[in-house]
Amino acid sequence: MRPTTPPFTAETAAQKVQAAEDAWNTRDPKKVAAAYTPDTRWRNRSEFLTGREEVEAFLTRKWETEHEYALRKALWAYGDDRIAVRFQYEWRDGTGQWWRSYGNENWEFDADGYMRRREASINDVAIAEEDRRIFGPRPEEERGADLPMM
Repeated sequence: MRPTTPPFTAETAAQKVQAAEDAWNTRDPKKVAAAYTPDTRWRNRSEFLTGREEVEAFLTRKWETEHEYALRKALWAYGDDRIAVRFQYEWRDGTGQWWRSYGNENWEFDADGYMRRREASINDVAIAEEDRRIFGPRPEEERGADLPMM
């Protein structure tokens, strides 16, 4: 399926954000990495990556340690070839501790709609299992809903 391409409108930017959320919730590194240019550049927290192969390896490591990962993204702003998102995801570590990770991403796309640059700032907060609110992929009726601050 051909990706949504720039220039973005409010509608197509929201579609791009939902498509990214859907892909990441598969936890399939190869599928997720396919949305990026072959020479994509990333900053994820303090880690810097270049190229789809490094992205795929990073995601493989990520989902080996972040068990039951479930993500929500929300459109924050957009421009012709750029989108900014806010996100939250929850996951469990190897000891059973649950975490909610909060972050912001800035995305830049090529003319074909592949992401050539991604910069992510992320903070983790330990949560009790009973405080979880993100369970698997977003149900259809919740698509487009905003994210609570806390």
